[in-house]
Amino acid sequence: MTGVQEAPVHALLADGTTARIRQAGPADREAVQRLYQEMSPQNLRLRFFTANPASARLAADRVAAGDRPGYRALAAEYDGRLLGLAEYEILPDGGTADISVAVADGWHRRGVATLLLEHLAHAARAAHVTAFSADALAENRDVLRVFHDLGLRVTRHFDGPEVHCTVELTQDETYLSAVESRGRLAGIASLQPLLRPGTVAVIGAGRTPGSVGRAILRNIRNGSRTGRLYAVHPEARSIAGVHACRSVADLPHVPDLAVIAVPAAAVPAAAEECGRARVRALVVVSAGLDTRHSGALLDVCRRHGMRLVGPNCLGLANTEDDVRLDATFAARHPGPGSAGVAVQSAGVGIALLDGLARLGIGVSAFVSLGDKYDVGGNDMLQWWEADGHTDLALLPLESFGNPRAFSRTARRVARSMPVLTVDAGRSEAGRRAAASHTAAAATPAMTRQALFTQAGITATRTLGELLGTAALLHAQPLPRGTKVVVVSNAGGTGVLAADACVDAGLVVPRLPGDLVDELRALLPDGATAGNPVDVTATADAEQLSRCIDHLVRRGPADAVLVSLVPTALATATGEDLVRALTSVHGPLARPLVAVLPAQAARVELLPRAGGGTVPAYSDAEDAARALAHAAARAHWLARLPGAVPELPDVETGRAKDLTAAFLDAEPDGGWLDPRTTALLLGCYGIAQIAWAWARDEDEAVAAAKRLAGPDGRVVMKAYWPGLLHKSERHALHLDLQNASQVRAAHRDLVTRFGDRMTAVVVQPLADRGTELFAGVVQDEVFGPLVVFGLGGTATELLADHAARLAPLTDLDVHDLLTSPRCSPLLFGYAGSPAADLGSLEQLLHRLSRMACDLPELAEADLNPVLAGPRGITTLDARVRLVPRHPRDPYLRRLR
Repeated sequence: MTGVQEAPVHALLADGTTARIRQAGPADREAVQRLYQEMSPQNLRLRFFTANPASARLAADRVAAGDRPGYRALAAEYDGRLLGLAEYEILPDGGTADISVAVADGWHRRGVATLLLEHLAHAARAAHVTAFSADALAENRDVLRVFHDLGLRVTRHFDGPEVHCTVELTQDETYLSAVESRGRLAGIASLQPLLRPGTVAVIGAGRTPGSVGRAILRNIRNGSRTGRLYAVHPEARSIAGVHACRSVADLPHVPDLAVIAVPAAAVPAAAEECGRARVRALVVVSAGLDTRHSGALLDVCRRHGMRLVGPNCLGLANTEDDVRLDATFAARHPGPGSAGVAVQSAGVGIALLDGLARLGIGVSAFVSLGDKYDVGGNDMLQWWEADGHTDLALLPLESFGNPRAFSRTARRVARSMPVLTVDAGRSEAGRRAAASHTAAAATPAMTRQALFTQAGITATRTLGELLGTAALLHAQPLPRGTKVVVVSNAGGTGVLAADACVDAGLVVPRLPGDLVDELRALLPDGATAGNPVDVTATADAEQLSRCIDHLVRRGPADAVLVSLVPTALATATGEDLVRALTSVHGPLARPLVAVLPAQAARVELLPRAGGGTVPAYSDAEDAARALAHAAARAHWLARLPGAVPELPDVETGRAKDLTAAFLDAEPDGGWLDPRTTALLLGCYGIAQIAWAWARDEDEAVAAAKRLAGPDGRVVMKAYWPGLLHKSERHALHLDLQNASQVRAAHRDLVTRFGDRMTAVVVQPLADRGTELFAGVVQDEVFGPLVVFGLGGTATELLADHAARLAPLTDLDVHDLLTSPRCSPLLFGYAGSPAADLGSLEQLLHRLSRMACDLPELAEADLNPVLAGPRGITTLDARVRLVPRHPRDPYLRRLR
């Protein structure tokens, strides 16, 4: 077995260079021989333990023999040149493979060997190899360092001048973190010419006003650009005061970044010209590329190692003092600041930049990703994490290229800065016709929300809500919890604000008696100090200011919301009241937000006396949602990172063999029969209630006699391939108490379903308990999703489910158990006994492990699962397998 035949991919080396990783074969004989012939004698000796030139020919012959059982060779190349070669040959034990790796002179210490070994390990795992074996000279410190730094467990055995290394291929958290770190550093290096270019060229800036290219050229020129700027035009020598040349090759300096704004059909040729000139990055604002032009553009960028933003985008900007680049066609320059912004839609980008400008929130870097052929949200998160200028990340994206890799990055970045997005595309229409309860429950909205929740991303519903939340997170400290004190100068607005807080999931608690007395002493007669605190319309600015200051400094709540309306009764004007609101001095112990219904803007940042700002909203719902998002972020930050537990008695190898055997017999995949389902679930310690397979009436009676409990009652279920919802088809009989009832039930099923029914399943009637539902669905983009909630026949009707992306940590499982509305039933509602939570936790962890082990697992549907104080019992289970090759979401590769 040679493993999965992977298509060529592109990935980044440590210095940001794009390399192509592909399988090597007979056509590479001359290139491999040249690789070794061009090595210095010292490097040749380190590779082969001898400097004999014949070694090059023998190595080339081995690769030229082609792909064969137990052998794999991978090549790394750049611009058609072979940079490195990695090979494995599986040893007779089948679990270990001998490896070798070689890197061309001039390309050492740029990450070639490490990248090749990562991809070689991926191929080896698919061939069921568990360890690499390699021999090296002890003086070959470079290759020993490569093995050590992989992040895999390495053992060494020294034998004179040689050292034997064994590299275990287990993908644990240490390895994933090492791969992630290498990818992050390489990605940041590759974005340097894009976001910090020394020289920029604009291709497609016309001589007449009105073109997109000319607008971009003007914005770059007028934006205090610190580096060199050129235009490329076939005729003009100067455009908008910028020096122009006929072609990229004629420019006096090779651009780091080229902005292409030519007609769609001309984009690939313009990109090719840039690649030949060694341009390192492109921004393509052109729209309307068809499939042919799109493929050609990406191929050019990959061949020449250029990072690409776009096409069909607004451009990009970087406000750093030593860059000051505005390569967009937006109407105004983004102001300098600390908010990183990446969008797909140009319209959303313009609206977001305008909104931030109105709030006075500056931008560190803005990138309009457009159609996202290459650079995406993950790249930008990594950039902002390291740029030293960003402390707020805004990512209203419509799609994710690699959600699981994005989730790991976002989870890390969100620890140091808020990451905000808009949860667009929440419609459930795409999954309404799903075959199983699991797939029906796993809506796009649920899947995206699982990603956001686990990664600590703040997901808002609208762009306006995103701006409102960004304003609060930018200006105020995080609340310690969800308790809010509402202050108003009009009882009705206070009530509306309190309602908005409760609707947003916040708490408006009663204030303690001593605080009530203290507030009354500060306020005019007639004021109430319960919560909401009604200062009345007669309160003056000083009274209001003292009340707010007291609550912010001493109050028991986690946030203070002040709702003010101008009235004709107060001695202070509306401006005086707002001034009182912003007169609180010094650092705030808890967030302070305002609701000003008379305010024209949906959200503003009001300057505070002594520095800082207070976010003011025109609607209490906006203020409450922003506070709720801030409280959720504080809660997420306060939690320790979860851990994926080790599970005993898991038979992964046997499960993979069962999966392979089924798909060999059913190449298109399908639903497993009950017996195979039980075997597969058993590999992961997921037990079902006792059951028997009966092919006729007599077998059913015998099974009922054998399985009946103390009360003698059983259940009979019809079976045929593809039968899913037995209750809806009336394909089961409950509470059968004797042999005659069993025979009658069997005859009824045969009469109604005839030859379609291949057998029946007989089970004992289960004890009472809470009916739950647990399952897995493999999302083509997001990977495996574990779903849990209320089960039984009404599971889809009530839609009381929660979901998390696998692999599940202990915190993820806790969230699954506590998020559904039915969760109080599990913890002993109204004096009833609590369910066996430990068994439920184990069930969810084992489902998660099964989904991660078996990419062929399309759906698993356990419904109902009865949960009681003495344990849990799975009454019905269905599993669907489809042919699917394993794909490592963390393997380094570009789109």
